[in-house]
Amino acid sequence: MASFPQSRLTAAIAGALRPAIAWLSRRRRLPLVREVLSHWLRERSTVRQGLLALTIGIGITLVAGVILGAMDGLLEELPGLLVLAPAAIGMRGAIFGALGARLGTGMLTGQIQGEFSRDSFLGQNTEAAGILSLVTAVLLAAVAKGLTGVLGLEVIAFTDLVIVSVIGAVLSSLVVMGVVIALTRSAERFRWDMDAIGTPIISASADISTLPALIVGTFAIGNAVVSAILGWVMVLAAAVATVYGLRRSLDLARRVIQESLPVLLFTAVMGVLAGTVLEARKETLISSAALLVAVPPFIASSGAIGGILSARLSSQLHLGLVEPKAFPGRPAWLEGSLTVLFAVLGYLAVGGLTHLAAALLGYGSPGLLPMIGIVFIAGMLAVMLIFLVGYYAATASFHFGLDPDNVSIPLVTSTMDFVGILCLVVGILTVGA
Repeated sequence: MASFPQSRLTAAIAGALRPAIAWLSRRRRLPLVREVLSHWLRERSTVRQGLLALTIGIGITLVAGVILGAMDGLLEELPGLLVLAPAAIGMRGAIFGALGARLGTGMLTGQIQGEFSRDSFLGQNTEAAGILSLVTAVLLAAVAKGLTGVLGLEVIAFTDLVIVSVIGAVLSSLVVMGVVIALTRSAERFRWDMDAIGTPIISASADISTLPALIVGTFAIGNAVVSAILGWVMVLAAAVATVYGLRRSLDLARRVIQESLPVLLFTAVMGVLAGTVLEARKETLISSAALLVAVPPFIASSGAIGGILSARLSSQLHLGLVEPKAFPGRPAWLEGSLTVLFAVLGYLAVGGLTHLAAALLGYGSPGLLPMIGIVFIAGMLAVMLIFLVGYYAATASFHFGLDPDNVSIPLVTSTMDFVGILCLVVGILTVGA
């Protein structure tokens, strides 16, 4: 899995690392730096695949950002839609990012075998993801209505939120599910590192499919009576799906649902809180639409980088290569150094490409250097939190007998939905855009 530019980039990184390591070794200086550079060189395949996946993800989520920038009229017409949008995107990424991580671990442990069937490892995991998608769509609407009511923000009716959320979830989940299965089969065939490529590509497909799906959902609202009936039917369907998933699903699917639901409730709250921050600054974002364009690629990149870290830590915990200690050991810190490498390259790309995309479309922008500064400052704040949340989510879940694949990625991505928006606001205030 390599493209010509990415192969050239990783070859250049490897070429720069070798003489640097040799120079440090001869002079016995900065042993920690030498160890980090050696780790990067050993993991150059992961670096290559991770950077390629991040590049694809940033490119796709820029399109999502452009869609969000073009939704300014709809966002003003339907108050509360901006509250729901990042939460819906984050929920797709959390559910299917965790699915990708479980499948990646299943590949390493030999659990993915034979044809697809309901009782197979792949079949039970996809069933659980489908049930979780429907249930959490209604959950998102309820959390959005409740929090906006507490905060005094204007929002459309609860049943309208349910309809938009459920239709958006069903349509986007079909797309992302197809991407996950195709990616898993390809990774199995070509021996790609699912932990390195899974979350960035899955998050990107969630971003690009969720916003158009939500827009389609808005077409179904309008008549108050029809919306009320349809909305409550969807609530009932979600309740039935919950009972079925917790009582009738097979063992693996039931465990995934049981362990995921509490975490996804946290995901819903974090996503809606992120949306309320955006709703509160809606006028600023609409007036400088490039900032609105930056939201999906920044949040997706944060979740993807955290997802790579979480997926790798989860696999290494399963394999006994990382110990679940209260203070991270050296193997965990080395994994964290890869996270920093991905972050520096990823956030610089997000800032520059966001400005270029906005300029091409005639959107207002604070300028190339201010935009890069905003995203990079926000990104460096975010990467510290990514490591802390990623490490402790993975090790704590493993310590208490839970599957880190069910817990750590949703916790990281959902936390970054909210905290990432706050970091982006800090970046905007720091640069003064």
